[in-house]
Amino acid sequence: MKRETSGAAAVDRYIEAQPEHVRERLTELRRTIARAAPQASEKISYGVPTFDFHGNLVHYAAFRNHIGFYPTPSGIEAFEKELQHYRHAKGSVQLPMAEPLPLDLVARIVQFRVKENAAKQGKGRRKPR
Repeated sequence: MKRETSGAAAVDRYIEAQPEHVRERLTELRRTIARAAPQASEKISYGVPTFDFHGNLVHYAAFRNHIGFYPTPSGIEAFEKELQHYRHAKGSVQLPMAEPLPLDLVARIVQFRVKENAAKQGKGRRKPR
């Protein structure tokens, strides 16, 4: 039997491999992202769960004390003020395990990234003659 190495089944396995309290948070984050980007597909990229829509949309990963959320540098920059409370870098933000997940903020960042990737896709297509 061949094991799935990509797609939602691989993401399921990633989440199932985590401790229960982390699984719950990852599942909550996954649902939020899926609702904000229903047209996106899931895969494992760079070893972590990834939503894909015209390219990588966002990644997320479990760590000992936080959930890493990776909406690319543009996603961080666009929501810089709202992310001031969190440790963040050019393309990542750390969501502490000890705090509630900012699901509304995550949803808005994902929606921003969907629009951004859709616009890039539209610009890359040639018009039919």
